Amino acid sequence: MERFEYEITEETAGNRIDKALALLQPDWSRTQIQQWVKDERIQVNGSFIKSNYKVKTGDVVSVEQPEPEAYDIEAEDLNLEIVYEDQDVLVVNKPVGMVVHPSPGHLSGTLVNGLMHQCTDLSGINGVMRPGIVHRIDKDTSGLLMVAKNDKAHVSLVDQLVEKSVNRVYTALVHGHIPHDNGTIDAPIGRDPRDRQKMAVVDNGKNAVTHFKVLERFGDYTLVECRLETGRTHQIRVHMKYIGYPLVGDPKYGPRKTIDYGGQVLHAGTVGFQHPSTGEYMEFTAPLPENYQQLLNELRAH
Repeated sequence: MERFEYEITEETAGNRIDKALALLQPDWSRTQIQQWVKDERIQVNGSFIKSNYKVKTGDVVSVEQPEPEAYDIEAEDLNLEIVYEDQDVLVVNKPVGMVVHPSPGHLSGTLVNGLMHQCTDLSGINGVMRPGIVHRIDKDTSGLLMVAKNDKAHVSLVDQLVEKSVNRVYTALVHGHIPHDNGTIDAPIGRDPRDRQKMAVVDNGKNAVTHFKVLERFGDYTLVECRLETGRTHQIRVHMKYIGYPLVGDPKYGPRKTIDYGGQVLHAGTVGFQHPSTGEYMEFTAPLPENYQQLLNELRAH
C-alpha cells in the first residue's frame, strides 16, 4: 500500500474530492477515487469524508492507494475478434451471449477470460475480476468495446466516458411504428422500485440521454440508430420501452409476445474515442451479426 498526502491550494479548492484528486494525480480516475472514498481510504484533515465533499483551501488530503491485485482469472481460448490493438488500447467485437467479465459463480467463458488468453497486458485498475474493462454491454448485446492495456490508458478512456466525448452508436430493432424520423430521450434512470432486478425511468435516477433516428420501418417494427450521451445500465432498453417502443426479443423489458431472437436485438456497431497517448480521434465499426441481418431480411420480405 502506498500513501499520498496533498495540501489543497486555491487552484484546486471548490472541486469535489474526486475531481480535485484527479487534477492532482492524473493517473487516478474519478471512479477509482470515489471507490476509495467508500472504502475509507481517503481522509481530509484526519477524518473520513463523503464522496460529495468539496475541498477547501488548506485542506490536507491523505490517500491510501491499495496494492494492485494480481490476476487470478483463467485464460481461455475463445477466439475473440479483436478489430484493433496497440500498446495502449484494443477494440474487441463481443458476440451475442457472452458476459463481459467474471462474477462469483460465473468465472469462465467471459470476454475477460478470452482477453487474458489473447492479450498479455491489461490495466489493473478494476481489479482481479475486470482487468482492462472500461465499459460494458449486456450479455445478449453484440458489438464493440474499448479495452485498456495499461492504467494510464484506462484513466483516459474512463475520463472520456465521464466527459461524454466517446461516440457510441447502436442499432436496435423495436416493436411499433415510430412515426417521427428522430428524437431525444432525456429521462433519469435508476432501480425499478417495484422490481430491483430491473432499471426504470425514475424521478431520483441518474441523468440519462439517448438520441435516436429511424433507419427503416417494417410495419409493426422499426429499425433505429441510438447514440448514447450517457451510459446507464440497460439505457437503450429502458428508454425505448419508456417511449412505447420496446426492443424486439428483450426478455426483461419487452412484451411477452415478441420475436424469439435469444435476447434483445441490439448491436453496438460504432465506437469512437481519442487515443490515450496520441490524442488522435479513432473510430471503429462492426457490421451487424449474421442472424441480426437475416432477421431484417425476413422482415423486408414480409
